[in-house]
Amino acid sequence: MTIPARLRSALVPLVVLLVVLAGGFVPATEQRLVTEMLVFGLFAMSLNILLGYTGLPSLGHGLYFGASAYATALIVREWTENLAVVLIAGPLLAALVAAVVGLVALRTTGAYFLMITFAFAQLGVAFTTQSGDLTGGADGLTGIFRPDLGIEGIELYDARWFYFFVAVIVLVGMALLAQLMRSPFGATLTGIRENPERMQALGFNVWAHRYAAFVVSGAFAGLAGVLVAYLNGFVSPELLGLTTSAEVLLMVVLGGAGTMFGPLVGAVVVLGLEELSKSVGDGDHYRLLLGLAYVVTVLIARKGIVRALRTLVPAHRRSRQPEQPVTGARRPSEREKVA
Repeated sequence: MTIPARLRSALVPLVVLLVVLAGGFVPATEQRLVTEMLVFGLFAMSLNILLGYTGLPSLGHGLYFGASAYATALIVREWTENLAVVLIAGPLLAALVAAVVGLVALRTTGAYFLMITFAFAQLGVAFTTQSGDLTGGADGLTGIFRPDLGIEGIELYDARWFYFFVAVIVLVGMALLAQLMRSPFGATLTGIRENPERMQALGFNVWAHRYAAFVVSGAFAGLAGVLVAYLNGFVSPELLGLTTSAEVLLMVVLGGAGTMFGPLVGAVVVLGLEELSKSVGDGDHYRLLLGLAYVVTVLIARKGIVRALRTLVPAHRRSRQPEQPVTGARRPSEREKVA
């Protein structure tokens, strides 16, 4: 029995939706872990706009993530706990930071692009570390209270309700990203990734499209930054550092760059390995497990876990349409055959 194409295309998002919602019913001891997986899954999907669809690997994506988290902390502590204000201000600041960085970084390529993004992120770490009066210095900022939704019986300090709150935001973010990547803009980004010179020759402004992708990527990283600030209740310079940027880059690569759900799978694997290392020891084996996972993925599934899983699923047989004779066609002449 052949499943209709529309039904097949709807099955994957439906399965993802069910899996995400099922995370709200895990044991209370694991609730924080699955929430963190969702937050970092959204963070990884934001980087996937650059790496997977535009072909721009970044080592400074933690800058936008951390900038939004600090903005959330400062707004909640010093101004208002209004959720709408935070959800607008955090991604907006991250997008503005990305807009400034992109003006410089996108004038370079390859290793130079990596180093420029890394350098800007380190500037962010230095700023937050040394601006003690504003950012709390190396100790960071605490006292980030979760918002009151004003709905009777729903309290976000309850781990399960907070998970569903995060799940709704992440699912909306995923839907927006899916729509964006399926739009002509997303198709153009994919073309630029494959052959920027040809896209330029066809009349597309390659730099402008890359710049737009850079800013949009920063905005979605900022949305994840808001969630991580609420999740942890504090922020620190580590959010902007190399470790955060390298881990999210690894999440995208492990899960499958250029796939919609690969980054989420990568986040589950990376954070799952971290939790596993803590459960069997003191966490010192985390880097070893992560390195082994990366080596195994490169050897077995070079294009990521999601693409490797797709190859295990038997493809539907393509219906072969019989060749139809072309009416009104004439037999080619001998000269045309030679040509």
